Amino acid sequence: MRIVPHVRRGALARLGDAMARHRRIIVAVQWAVVLVYAVLVAVPAFLPVPEAGANLLNNLTLAAQFAFWGLWWPGVIVATMLFGRIWCGVLCPEGALAEFASRHGRGGAIPRWVRWRCWPLVAFVATTVYGQLVSVYEYPQAALLVLGGSTLAAVAIGWAYGRGKRVWCRYLCPVSGVFALLARVAPLHFKVDREAWAAYPRRTPAVDCAPLLSVQQMTGAAQCHACGRCAGHRDAVTLSVRSPVVEILASGPRDVGRAEAWLLIWGLFGVAIGAFRWSADPLFVAWRQQAAAWLAERAWWKLLDTDAPWWLLTHYPAVGDTFTWLDGLLIPAYIGAVTLVLGGTLQTGAWAAGRLARLPWTVLALAWVPAAGAGVFVGLTLLTQTQLRAEGVYLPWLDTARAAVLALAFAASLALAAARLARERVPPVRAALAWMALAVPLALVGAAWWQQLFRA
Repeated sequence: MRIVPHVRRGALARLGDAMARHRRIIVAVQWAVVLVYAVLVAVPAFLPVPEAGANLLNNLTLAAQFAFWGLWWPGVIVATMLFGRIWCGVLCPEGALAEFASRHGRGGAIPRWVRWRCWPLVAFVATTVYGQLVSVYEYPQAALLVLGGSTLAAVAIGWAYGRGKRVWCRYLCPVSGVFALLARVAPLHFKVDREAWAAYPRRTPAVDCAPLLSVQQMTGAAQCHACGRCAGHRDAVTLSVRSPVVEILASGPRDVGRAEAWLLIWGLFGVAIGAFRWSADPLFVAWRQQAAAWLAERAWWKLLDTDAPWWLLTHYPAVGDTFTWLDGLLIPAYIGAVTLVLGGTLQTGAWAAGRLARLPWTVLALAWVPAAGAGVFVGLTLLTQTQLRAEGVYLPWLDTARAAVLALAFAASLALAAARLARERVPPVRAALAWMALAVPLALVGAAWWQQLFRA
């Protein structure tokens, strides 16, 4: 790498260059995060269940749960939408461990099955639903099972495939697809100047890009892990600020496949919202009571038993929290029903908009990214609120603030849809109908969130 001294570079560009020069500091930060991650996830799993009267200040388990689920993950979502995938490239403990294992593993070729494009969707749905069944947010044993299992899988894949690369992160990570969607609206990104790249007078070694990207061809932030290794390369890669809408407006069919669009529609708007809603939805409670009564009338007691192991269904009798086999059926059924209603409506709207505008529906669906990101953030803060209330901390303004965040994000999505249709010069009547096809399903999602936040 060579940075020409006489070229004047802005403060952001110099920051990116510093990331490339001081790689050892970033690696040290990564290993520090690995240590914190291990403490927050592993240690509480071997501690007794918090006793009555325990609080965040005197109980490590409660403090770890609040730090990890109440602060850490909402912060990751916000950071990704503002700074790109800096979490992946600089902070993620799984990524650091996977890359370390790959550098010291057998270095096998990446098999075809690993490259299957639907893995991010399948992994996200599976871990989300399974996490609800074992109460991953509430119990450290479940968190260690889900997150520790994912980390072990990342290390195993890293050891088996690639040579110092993050194969797990690129193809298999359950949240990699989510971050790829949200990073599309990040104002901060590493910009590649292809003309400067081609004009560079010397041969240079290839960039050591951990997520296996062709840096020269990189046009957006979706797949870039923002690790800074390529900054300054051939005097063509710079950390820069951009409009948060530019990547979505410029995306073409090659930039977003069906699997990614399905993850947005069926995953973030369907499965995620269903997972956030089920435990507090009166409809689900009534549904479960009616089903239990129906089974009891027929003396079908097996489904009402609470003898499932904790790693399959929530089972903590010491604190009076156990799931029946019926719960194990109804929770996925509820999440599935929400997914079918919301995801099906959004999928139909995207398809109709594509037909009306004569554009790929996958491209038009990207306009919903701001709304999806805000929804995931708001959903995670529901747990933050629950944890704070358990400590006697009440924030009466919080629901209104969350509604404002959602309203702004939904407005941004609608504006993005209009801007994309205008950019493609869709005839006015067709553009108006296509915009309505995108707006109406989003209104249904908004109604679901309104009911969640302001339920009587």
